[in-house]
Amino acid sequence: MTFTQLLADQLTDPLRLGLTVALVAVLLRNRDVTAFWLPLAAGVLFIALLLPLTTARGGAAPFAMAVAVGLLSTALLLALVLGIRHVVLRWMA
Repeated sequence: MTFTQLLADQLTDPLRLGLTVALVAVLLRNRDVTAFWLPLAAGVLFIALLLPLTTARGGAAPFAMAVAVGLLSTALLLALVLGIRHVVLRWMA
C-alpha cells in the first residue's frame, strides 16, 4: 500500500474521526484540571498507535509506516475538528 493510499484510507476511517472528536471533547471538558497541549499530543499518539495495533488489515502496510501516517492523518483530522469548533464558537458569539 502506498503512502497516499494509506493516508486516504486513514483519513476516511470513521473510527479515527470519532476518536479524534471524542479526544477534543474530553480535552475541552477537562481543560481547567489538566493542561491542553500535552494531553492533546498524547491523545494523537494514542490514536495513531491504537488503530494499527487493533485493526487487522492483513499486513497491507508496515507497522512503522502505518503509525507514521496515522500521526499525520490524526493531526490533520484534529486540525479540522478544532477549526470547525472555532468557526462554530465564533458564529455563535
